Amino acid sequence: MSSAATTAAQSTTSAQPAQSTAGRAPAAADSRATAAGAVSSGSGGVPPEVGTARVATDYSSYRVVAARHPWRWVGTAVVALGVFALAWSLATNPRWEWGVVAQWFTAQSVINGLLETLKLTAISGILGFVLGFILALMRLSASPLLVSVSWTFSWIFRSTPLLVQMLLWYNLGYLYEKISLGIPFTDVRFFEVQTTTLISQFAAAVLGLTLNQAAYSAEIIRGGILSVDQGQLEAAAALGIPAWRRSTRIVLPQAMRAILPTAFNEIIGLVKGTSIVYVLAYSELFYTVQVIYNRTQQVLPLLLVATLWYVVITSVLSVFQYYIERHYSRGAVRNLPLTPLQKARKFFATHAVANTARNAR
Repeated sequence: MSSAATTAAQSTTSAQPAQSTAGRAPAAADSRATAAGAVSSGSGGVPPEVGTARVATDYSSYRVVAARHPWRWVGTAVVALGVFALAWSLATNPRWEWGVVAQWFTAQSVINGLLETLKLTAISGILGFVLGFILALMRLSASPLLVSVSWTFSWIFRSTPLLVQMLLWYNLGYLYEKISLGIPFTDVRFFEVQTTTLISQFAAAVLGLTLNQAAYSAEIIRGGILSVDQGQLEAAAALGIPAWRRSTRIVLPQAMRAILPTAFNEIIGLVKGTSIVYVLAYSELFYTVQVIYNRTQQVLPLLLVATLWYVVITSVLSVFQYYIERHYSRGAVRNLPLTPLQKARKFFATHAVANTARNAR
């Protein structure tokens, strides 16, 4: 009996270390796994105190290779070759007659025609956009009559060629001999004049250009106003801001960003559209050039004179467009883009600093 008890005690004693060893095995495994994870994650950005120390990779022997764009260089070479060929043709072909172009470019008759073109553009552009603004407000109103009149005006003047409109206004005297102002349906007249006297060449040109421009300007302005988020108007109305202030301080500044690019395109088109006035024998730039080359038979050089002056006018308008659009983009971009003058100053300042640093070394 004592031998059986001794055997049981020995088996019990041998079982306890096994159990304790089995209980320690998962803990040791967990600690090894934690250490392994710390090592693996330590290489991925974990601070050194979590795992082992990181080993920094030395990139000093790596060579920086620029990205290659072979087709970009091919396209650049082809375009450069075309530009060079065109410039060479302009410089070496004697039939361009650049001497004649220089002779007539600043001639007094050409300058007078240029001033008439600028006058037509300024008057027709201002009146056209003022009338277009009124038509756009009429189109956006709640009155069916105002909407119908505005829509009909734009429909008629956008559907007929400008040349036809010019000739129609110039020959208005065939339809109405007199134009009078007085009380309707009575014989009371405050003002009366012959139509042929009132509608001169200049008046017909301004009338045709203004009304045609107003039809397009109305749609441009209406589209710009509709581009403003309606929620901003509702928020401004909820804050108690008056309607006029909502229109002038909230709607129009934002609408101008959508209006300006197309509006300047219309003004540039109006500058070139004044050449149609030649059918009225009005002495603007293109008609003046025609008169000169009909007398001298130097057609191509005189056409180049007119072309160069149109390029100068549109270039100046493009500069104005850039700065006005930049002014109205203040609320749309965080930082205003640099102007060409600011870019030039930055370029020279940067290179001056670089040269100073290189000379100091």
